[in-house]
Amino acid sequence: MKTSQLKQLQRLYHQRLPGDRFTTPEFAQRIASVSTEIDEPVCVYINRRGQVIRVGVGTPGQTRIPPVELPRYGAERLSGIRCVATQLSLEPPNKAALNAMAMQRLDALVTITLTGSGFERRGGGATGYIRAVYLAHLVPHPEITWTVSPGLSLDLLANQDFLELVEGLEAEFQREFVARQVDQDHDRVLIVGLMTDADSPQRFKDGLAELARLVETAGGDVLQTVSQKRARPHPQTVVGAGKVQEIALAAQTSGANLIVFDRDLSPAQVRNLEAQIGIRVIDRTEVILDIFAQRARSGAGKLQVELAQLEYMLPRLTGRGQAMSRLGGGIGTRGPGETKLETERRAIQRRISRLQQEVNQLQAHRARMRQKRQHQEVPSIAVVGYTNAGKSTLLNVLTNAEVYTADQLFATLDPTTRRLVVPDAITRSPRPVLLTDTVGFIHELPPSLMDAFRATLEEVTEADALVHVVDLSHPAWQSHIRAVMGILAQMPITPGPALLVFNKIDQVDGDRLSQAQEEHPNAVFVSASDRLGLETLRHQLGQLVHYALGEHR
Repeated sequence: MKTSQLKQLQRLYHQRLPGDRFTTPEFAQRIASVSTEIDEPVCVYINRRGQVIRVGVGTPGQTRIPPVELPRYGAERLSGIRCVATQLSLEPPNKAALNAMAMQRLDALVTITLTGSGFERRGGGATGYIRAVYLAHLVPHPEITWTVSPGLSLDLLANQDFLELVEGLEAEFQREFVARQVDQDHDRVLIVGLMTDADSPQRFKDGLAELARLVETAGGDVLQTVSQKRARPHPQTVVGAGKVQEIALAAQTSGANLIVFDRDLSPAQVRNLEAQIGIRVIDRTEVILDIFAQRARSGAGKLQVELAQLEYMLPRLTGRGQAMSRLGGGIGTRGPGETKLETERRAIQRRISRLQQEVNQLQAHRARMRQKRQHQEVPSIAVVGYTNAGKSTLLNVLTNAEVYTADQLFATLDPTTRRLVVPDAITRSPRPVLLTDTVGFIHELPPSLMDAFRATLEEVTEADALVHVVDLSHPAWQSHIRAVMGILAQMPITPGPALLVFNKIDQVDGDRLSQAQEEHPNAVFVSASDRLGLETLRHQLGQLVHYALGEHR
């Protein structure tokens, strides 16, 4: 680009427009002149005071302002910026330009179409031919869309009241936002899934369905799911650049206030995504941690959840928010921000150390309790399984316990131990055992939870035997079995022998039941809610205890 052309673009920053007008004929002609001379589209961004704040060469999609740089950004209002753009083709603004308007929540998009064929003399200056002008703006009902006017004359557009239009639009956005807040006080969530070469289509589908259940359990409403297939995750944004724009547009049009990814995100990826999308971004682990925080009832449970959350948060402090600067060396990296970040980091590290000591004390206390039970020669059985498999319901019907149950993921976190009488495998006389309900497992259980809940998980490793409960009504029941077995295999101490118990047989058809019986002939099939198969389960528990004591004592 020539120096004279750059100077013409720079002079646009010195222009001042009336605050109540979209543009003026003189300003539009000046932009048209520059655009025609350089043979490229030009976009000029103007605030409500009539000041030019940004000039870019390219389309609205190519020159859009990142959300973090917009002066006003929120679901209940517009950004306070309008864009006057030139277009070399004689057509209304295309979908890419309108998408850019929606993602930036612009007050309006004025598109000036040029013939691109020479100049006309008007008032002694050279200007490009203006064929037509189009006015586009957002519409809030029922979801955010847009409207585009037919071709207008420049004089007609210049005489329209800009402030009257945007104030009316913002009033509608505000009413819609307040009504939405009254109708539902939950997070409005957009789920993003990435399928790589390592994922099978069925596993990917099951993972997205499970993430939707996790979001609903955490109290969110899933509005939409966006997915992409890539060979591997993008190192900066997980998904590709085009998909990021699609996500940003989907979030704007659906009114989502939270993006949830189906995989763990690095701190840099979260920052990059939030900068481009403009709303909060979290990953699957953070959703699970939130559920645990809601479900923790006992002091031990709250202690372990806080430890898991702090261990997750600590590496993500760097660069979070405007108050903390990035750590690094060299000019521009020192100052109060670094001090604040280090202060936050040290405070969290001290709290983590204190919580780890308390978890160690809890671990020792539970170890003493287990030793006391062992001295009484009462065998123990730990009930394990995928979350929402019906472990707590089974404990309730077997022992008349009153553990909280619900059709939710991770409904209970705290282990509960109850006495159960089972028939002895040889004498058939009554024999007491201790049945312990444990926290539910899930596919790819976050490492921070594994570490924080080690005191609870030791109930599994120290038990004489296990009862592995499987929800047979779930389409991915086979995957759930593999996930639980994988977590058990990661434990430092190999757990005792396990009895496979298929639950919820009242909710399955004969084909699935036959398949499970064929694949697992030694399993027990029950329905805890309908009390089916419980007597068979009691006898099998007696045999399990006899086998476990013969193997381990």
